[in-house]
Amino acid sequence: MDIHAILFDVNGTLIDILTDEHMPDIYRKIRNFLSYQGVYIHRTDLQELYFQLLKEQKKNSKETYPEFDAVAIWDKILHLKETEYTKALPPNVLAALPLTLAQLFRSASFCRKLRLYPDVQKVLDQLHMHYPLGIVTNAQSAYGLPELRNVGIAHYFNPIVISGDYGYCKPDTRLFQKAFDVLNVKPENTIFVGNDMFHDVLGAKQAGSKVVFFSSNQGDQSYYDVHPDYIIKKFADLPLAIDFLKKAKN
Repeated sequence: MDIHAILFDVNGTLIDILTDEHMPDIYRKIRNFLSYQGVYIHRTDLQELYFQLLKEQKKNSKETYPEFDAVAIWDKILHLKETEYTKALPPNVLAALPLTLAQLFRSASFCRKLRLYPDVQKVLDQLHMHYPLGIVTNAQSAYGLPELRNVGIAHYFNPIVISGDYGYCKPDTRLFQKAFDVLNVKPENTIFVGNDMFHDVLGAKQAGSKVVFFSSNQGDQSYYDVHPDYIIKKFADLPLAIDFLKKAKN
């Protein structure tokens, strides 16, 4: 097999992350911040409204695998709850608030960790010398990109395809195709590395890519009769998986 590029999922594959969007303290912090912008809402009402709008976004989508837009949710909340004080904020401040709120929400939802899995940096250093590397991930650019920069690996990847920018998520094959198009590679000459049998393995295989499954502490470990081309339990074993697939017959 000729390998022309390697693509990666992010959370659960490269980054070990733990968040909890149901913690009451998230909505308490955001409520307090909103009060400085002239928006007054109880934390429980804010939590209910956030998830209501998220569900409505997905329900109103025509996509088979709909993705939500976090910035749009916070923009809607601002418009629903704005006061005359809010409307009088400087235009540049008002325009930046939805993104600020999305990032505040994400940062407040961290429970314990945001870190690379062991050996990720070392393996990326090695692979980057031989292959173009890209990302196809289910996430929001509002916090997915800052998190990649936070752990120090954003510079390895081009393209970075994030589902929240398109309104649909993996296993939709269009996300994988966007990466193939940017890299100008054929699906059969790519390897996708992911940790979820449904979103990653099913999606990448339907898109025509070979798949290495990283059996991490996150993601669905099985999905009907879907099978990857290689399974690793340690990220350090990825180069071995790639060498195996290079020698395998198509």
